[in-house]
Amino acid sequence: MASPTSFLSLLSLIAFFLITVSADPDMLQDLCVADLSSGIKVNGFPCKDAANVSSLDFFSQGIANPGLTNNTFGALVTGANVMTIPGLNTLGVSLARIDYAPGGLNPPHTHPRATEVVYVLEGTLDVGFLTTANRLISQSLKKGDVFAFPRGLVHFQKNNGRVPAAVIAAFNSQLPGTQSLGATLFGSTPPVPDEILSQAFQTTPRIVRNIKSRFQPKK
Repeated sequence: MASPTSFLSLLSLIAFFLITVSADPDMLQDLCVADLSSGIKVNGFPCKDAANVSSLDFFSQGIANPGLTNNTFGALVTGANVMTIPGLNTLGVSLARIDYAPGGLNPPHTHPRATEVVYVLEGTLDVGFLTTANRLISQSLKKGDVFAFPRGLVHFQKNNGRVPAAVIAAFNSQLPGTQSLGATLFGSTPPVPDEILSQAFQTTPRIVRNIKSRFQPKK
């Protein structure tokens, strides 16, 4: 039988291993401004020459003003991520501004690489996310409120008010990625076969084709 000392040593070793393999690696330089023009494919973006780095690589005014919400869903997401602020490369953070017209919806979607936290700038919103046990966690928000959406879980925001609404969203990823369920399932290229979607949603192929037509690019 193992001694208590040996058992504690084993637990310490396991804990050290788990911490080591689960933590993000430390940065090996002060900054790594993304070279978005590079053809090199890595887990992130290669660094551009430090001699060419300027303050503009860390600066953006892109989310200062409301975005246009005259679209199908009445909502617009304006990102402030590594694609618009190259200096965020390797830093593991990004922001977005989301504007909603009255009745506007940021439809059910997921961020596979990040947890999201929203801060309500103006207006009111009904928000929620779904757990893997199919439980809906929902909340009504007003100006100044904060709400978190766990990484990878389906979530949404809806402006049921009579005036525009807006939030600032924060992510623990330089590029969180977004998969909108409707567009992903009904607007993919090549398309998901009708029979798969009709069986999954317990409906007919005709209805599936009708829904797909709504997600096709306007000609």
